[in-house]
Amino acid sequence: QVQLVESGGGSVQAGGSLRLSCAASGLTYSYNTYSLGWFRQAPGKEREWVSCITSFGRTEYRDSVQGRFVTSRDNAKLTLYLQMNSLQPEDTAMYYCAAMNRPGVCSAGAALYNYWGQGTQVTVSS
Repeated sequence: QVQLVESGGGSVQAGGSLRLSCAASGLTYSYNTYSLGWFRQAPGKEREWVSCITSFGRTEYRDSVQGRFVTSRDNAKLTLYLQMNSLQPEDTAMYYCAAMNRPGVCSAGAALYNYWGQGTQVTVSS
């Protein structure tokens, strides 16, 4: 059974930083073939794509986080990370990680992802 578990969320003031982690289980022998993504959903808004990293380590970001957020992965630890710097109130949301069984593909399309975590809350105050 595949599980993704996010951690690292919390409350920070504007300009602060947080690092989110997403630990996977059930993908021990294939984790490095999965492309991974981060999504977020603010209250009253639709879920939006934040970033992705392919099985080869190529990353993409939505424009509003480009230069502030960094996505990385440690295949040995089956863990995905999202380093968030210069956080702003508009970054407040529930953050979700997701895994997609499409090596080399980076996608903002939520429907393409096979597995999802339960989310971790990020709150940024002004």
